[in-house]
Amino acid sequence: MKIQKLLAAGGLLLCFAREARAQNTYILATGRRDPRMYAIDLKKALRPENNNTPNAIVSRSKTALDRLDGRPLGDPANIVISEDSKTAFVVNHHGAIDNAEFNQHGGRGNIAVMDVKKMIDPKNDNTADALVRLIDSGHFGSVGLVLLKDMFIIGNAEGYLTEDGGNRINFVDRKTGSLRGSVELAVGRQGVSCPNFPVPFVSPSGPPSFEKTFPQPNGTFSPVPLLSPHPAWGCFPNTNSIALGRGSNGKSYVFTANGGTDDVSVIDLEAALAGNKTPEIMHVPTQVGPWGIAASPDGRWIVAANRESARTGIEGNTISIIDVDRARVGDASAEVARVRVGTDDPNGQTRPFIPSFTPDGRFIVVPNYRANNVSIVELATRTEVARIPVTRPADPDGVVRAANPKGSAVTADGRYAVISGGPRLNQFRASGTVWVIDLRTRTVVSTVTGVGNDPYGLALVEAGGD
Repeated sequence: MKIQKLLAAGGLLLCFAREARAQNTYILATGRRDPRMYAIDLKKALRPENNNTPNAIVSRSKTALDRLDGRPLGDPANIVISEDSKTAFVVNHHGAIDNAEFNQHGGRGNIAVMDVKKMIDPKNDNTADALVRLIDSGHFGSVGLVLLKDMFIIGNAEGYLTEDGGNRINFVDRKTGSLRGSVELAVGRQGVSCPNFPVPFVSPSGPPSFEKTFPQPNGTFSPVPLLSPHPAWGCFPNTNSIALGRGSNGKSYVFTANGGTDDVSVIDLEAALAGNKTPEIMHVPTQVGPWGIAASPDGRWIVAANRESARTGIEGNTISIIDVDRARVGDASAEVARVRVGTDDPNGQTRPFIPSFTPDGRFIVVPNYRANNVSIVELATRTEVARIPVTRPADPDGVVRAANPKGSAVTADGRYAVISGGPRLNQFRASGTVWVIDLRTRTVVSTVTGVGNDPYGLALVEAGGD
């Protein structure tokens, strides 16, 4: 009997060990200007001896094949994990471009379909072995991505070779990569003189253009102002991130963070899937152009981070909390709160970036790029309840640069928030940072260095540890 008990206990311990290996948490961080995805073992990152080092990085995966001359291509800015956690969908903002050469905006976006198991395998480090295929996004400057059962919803922030001029949300088949349809967001904003551009698009009709074209530094001209900030901005939504809200009526609604028009679009998903090209219900005005957007776990609340004005360059310092039920009926009071984050100064510019909810829906994690801190906002009270500074160790040249936090995600158990950041450096080298914050103590407990160059979005995945 004792032997049987020992065998049973041993089997139970072995089962637990296998389960522990199967439940390792990995951080998948976008390299952005460094066109690779970084796989980081969270357990290794939390070991004291690995703090302020790149030691927890287990593999780096290319998001496109190298160019024929050997130059790395890609521009990974956002990532979404499949429902079964086996596949990562990575949005290359400007597609398979060379970041050292493409110093503008408006590249053709694509989605890199990647095998998660191969992404976390060290033997695939610095290869494209995890890349399964590339799917065209159907437009330019893609960044927002939401998964439906059979389709992607993709936000396109820009026009062809310009940072302005984007107004399309595309629906792309997940299996074949076929473009199934587009939602065309309204053009124009009160008080801004805009070009006459048809919505929905009517062929033949060229790209949007103002009466007078805009001269560029290289002696050429553009039909729209090429780069922000510019006073002519405000006509095109230039959608950044996307979130899916759920009303008490059981229906889902698409919410888009519109950096060009300083608002959030509310889209009737059911109408869009029926082929309606203009199913916008309303625009919810925000403080300034939002970039990141997130839905609460129950889908009833939407949070948009108000990053900056594309017209003036003035940066925001708030998040907008939006009630889905009010928004779906076009209620002008859909924005129920505007919470200041990262500063006590009403005029302070903190540039909040990509927010995340905790799994229980109680708190919102907000990285503040300009303030170099991370805010914790309580949803129920709509107040900032903690402000956590993030710092970087000195770079190899001895300079301690700004933290510039951008992306965020929270572990499934709600214990840790993971933040990506670091300044954009012109030279190609891994200069980014990932911080791990213990949400119980609200302190930084680990800093991983050497993560991409100007990293943006990241995600967490549970995968095997073998």
